[in-house]
Amino acid sequence: MPILPTHRPRRNRKSQVIRDMVQETRLTTHDFIYPLFITEGQNQQVEIKSMPGIHRFSADRVIDEIGRCVELGIKSFAPFPQVNEVLKDRLARESANMEGLYLKTVADIKRQFPEVVLMTDVAMDPYSSDGHDGIVDPDSGEILNDASLEVLGQMALAQARAGADIIGPSDMMDGRVAWIREVLDSNAFSHVSIMSYTAKYASAFYGPFRDALDSAPKRGDKKTYQMNPANRREALLELALDEQEGADMVMIKPALSYLDVIREVRDNTQLPVTAYNVSGEYAMVKAAAQQGWLDGERTMMEVLTSIKRAGADAILTYFAKEAAEVLRRG
Repeated sequence: MPILPTHRPRRNRKSQVIRDMVQETRLTTHDFIYPLFITEGQNQQVEIKSMPGIHRFSADRVIDEIGRCVELGIKSFAPFPQVNEVLKDRLARESANMEGLYLKTVADIKRQFPEVVLMTDVAMDPYSSDGHDGIVDPDSGEILNDASLEVLGQMALAQARAGADIIGPSDMMDGRVAWIREVLDSNAFSHVSIMSYTAKYASAFYGPFRDALDSAPKRGDKKTYQMNPANRREALLELALDEQEGADMVMIKPALSYLDVIREVRDNTQLPVTAYNVSGEYAMVKAAAQQGWLDGERTMMEVLTSIKRAGADAILTYFAKEAAEVLRRG
């Protein structure tokens, strides 16, 4: 007679109650940071074709959207601006305009929803006529690292003045966390946090986001400052520098193709680790679901669970609102 197994892991899977009891990873709305796109005008809510279900909102309509999200339990948001082309220049001056679309909207959100957390984006590309995250040398095309820090510091300071709770430098310039920390601290904003985009890869998954903001580079690419997708150890170098420079939280971007990097960073820091489930990852699931190739809701929840299981404490995701509705249903 064959020897039957003594250890039977299936016993812990035999009912929904037991499966729930022993579940290792749980998603809640507290895990989510919801990216929002802001555009000029009034009463505007325009769907982004490459991101089904995601819209550009005018400042008045984004207030309504945040209100709906707060009712679902989402309390953290990451607004991004679609800047009119005529306002862009090579030094991204519009980024520090307190009367401009972005900073006025941030201030308005904080007035109407003081309890929510706003994470603002520090990078030149939405405001740059060159479409890059730093200043472009007009002759060589080189991205000028140290000259860009001054612009990024003033951008961060303006965002703090508008009411940002967390500054999110996504530019990948060397030394920007230390520079921004010094600017904030010396201007009485030591309470404002920095969530550094610690390992931001030069990924093909950003396409729909660039559609949403019309912020693609006018020439060249971002490979001299964003990381090589083939590198994992390099993320630990960036992590060490961000810790030394004063980051309060660290981020991996993208998330789904970089779960190993999320785990590597999680295992090597005591700081909170976040991950950005980016536009292309969102669009793939939505496109497959529209074709009937995937169960969109189940796939969404599996993707988000995998990111948290890998070690992310918080997830920036365009699925936030939809996932919150699923979690509410239980």
